[in-house]
Amino acid sequence: MRIFYHLGRYTLFLKRVFGKPEKHHIFLKQIVREIDKLGIDSLGIVIIISVFMGAVITLQTAYNIDMPIIPKYTVGLAARDSILLEFSSTIVGLILAGKVGSNIASEIGTMRVTEQIDALEIMGINPAGYLVLPKVIAFVFIIPVLVIISMGVGITGGFLAGSMTGEVPAPEYIYGIQFAFQPFYIIYALIKAVVFGFIISTISAYWGYYVQGGALEVGKASTKAVVSSSIQILLFNLILTQLLLA
Repeated sequence: MRIFYHLGRYTLFLKRVFGKPEKHHIFLKQIVREIDKLGIDSLGIVIIISVFMGAVITLQTAYNIDMPIIPKYTVGLAARDSILLEFSSTIVGLILAGKVGSNIASEIGTMRVTEQIDALEIMGINPAGYLVLPKVIAFVFIIPVLVIISMGVGITGGFLAGSMTGEVPAPEYIYGIQFAFQPFYIIYALIKAVVFGFIISTISAYWGYYVQGGALEVGKASTKAVVSSSIQILLFNLILTQLLLA
């Protein structure tokens, strides 16, 4: 029953979030600030994870198909498809659910327990729209950019790992990442990124917005936000894969 309770309250929360913004110039300024805080600050961890992710995928593929009858360019092909279809969208989404999701939940939760949200309501301002909507728009806008960067960095990491270890010659790897390329794979990954960005930002804001108590409850809300976002990402990953690739 609690699932239906939270689902109903989450729906009402979204209705408040997407209400009319208070002042457009302030609203746009907040979006730019949130893009910097939620997106640009996450660039470092995305690059680090993507480099090692691409390197590990390439080496594992090379070690597991080390057969004379299988051409070496297959490693590049497999690494490319793995990175484009799954790792740069889903894995990066899960990582950002931990980093960005906990940040959003703790920030809004702290404002709730310190009665800053109550003060906004007293002044006649819609707190959900004022605080949450800029975060949602900013993150939905910036996460596809992070995913594209992750794709390029991951493929480059695989190239460096294959070349430096000698497992995959550079010409073979380059031929593999170009072989039978499907542009729709990138569109598929970006669609998933937008959905994941919406899930992370709204669910995390929801748990922070309705927190009650003190600092301990804010920490619990952050944990619930990360766990809930991660579960929903995995669920919608399955749904979108079935809808878009079946």
